[in-house]
Amino acid sequence: MATEDLKLSEWERSKISNQDTNLLKKLGFLKKKEALRFPGEESFPTPGIGFRVTFTDHLIRDLSAPIHEFLRRLLLVYGLQLHQLTPNSILYISIFITLYECFLGTHPNWALRKRIFLVRRNSSHNTAYNVGGVVICIRPDVEYFDVKFPDYVQGWRKKWIYIREEDIDSQEYNIAPFNCSEKILRRRSWDAEATDEEKSATEALMKRIHELQNTRGKELSGKMSQDFELQKPEDDRLLDALSLLEIHGDLVRRSIFDAQAAFSRLFPYFFPKTKQPDTFAALAKSFVPQEDLGLALRQENLKIGVEGTIALVAESQQSVDWAKVGAATKLKQDKWPALIRAAKPHSKKILAFLGYKPAPSSSSAKPEVK
Repeated sequence: MATEDLKLSEWERSKISNQDTNLLKKLGFLKKKEALRFPGEESFPTPGIGFRVTFTDHLIRDLSAPIHEFLRRLLLVYGLQLHQLTPNSILYISIFITLYECFLGTHPNWALRKRIFLVRRNSSHNTAYNVGGVVICIRPDVEYFDVKFPDYVQGWRKKWIYIREEDIDSQEYNIAPFNCSEKILRRRSWDAEATDEEKSATEALMKRIHELQNTRGKELSGKMSQDFELQKPEDDRLLDALSLLEIHGDLVRRSIFDAQAAFSRLFPYFFPKTKQPDTFAALAKSFVPQEDLGLALRQENLKIGVEGTIALVAESQQSVDWAKVGAATKLKQDKWPALIRAAKPHSKKILAFLGYKPAPSSSSAKPEVK
């Protein structure tokens, strides 16, 4: 049997139960139209444009779209497809991301990932799986949260589903397209361990993790309930509360990420001589001064435009009484649009000189002067 035929034989018609559907609904995956697409009679995944193949057990372990940057990078470095990870691997990654973003207050650290996790092949007897053929687990010599769940989730390979791929503000979140014939090849990155330099750089983070492990009552033990086979998930009030917390927490995380990206782009324009803060809190605080930053920027741009126009007039050897021009403070509103229309045939050259590309529809309103 050919290699591709062997990998195709691991797939069969998806079997999504009503209990699975109710749980996905409670977790918020069905609130957005076309967020998920349930397979029909096909015995092999054929995701349409804009959709990706995943499993219900991946989704209930906090996989969502767009794929988190850390998971996207992990798949790239390890040379893996999303369907080649086991559900518990997804849960480990989810806990790691949550630990960083919610408790350590920063983005997931790649060097620390090498200190905590290792990658191994998943096999049973003489069978090497392709679907769920890779396991990400904790290194045996590392003190980490006691995450208790079974190593094998029975029947998860039969519950595959399509999830819509999403992009945010032109950020590249895509991962490699679904490919059943993609071989699992052990790379050198699988065995990479943290260097002495990386261990030294992440020692403070490891210390903080140990402090969280030893909190009173072990509130941060990392233990997560694996009792997903609820008899009546639609009537479980605790599940409802946890679902809402997860949904809103994920929304907050994405919103903060988007806000940080926007502030980072704007910062050099508003503060050209200031070093950009390292933390999001300091970055956001810099945009909440007493003065109006937008007005200050517009006034500075207006000043540059006026000075550039004066320079162009002087270069053209035109005789202009600038003192008289500066004294024109009683310009009538009805005359302003007429003067603007008269200047338009010549404005493009001046704007080109100033390095400005005019918008398709120009405004005839007075500039904001203070």
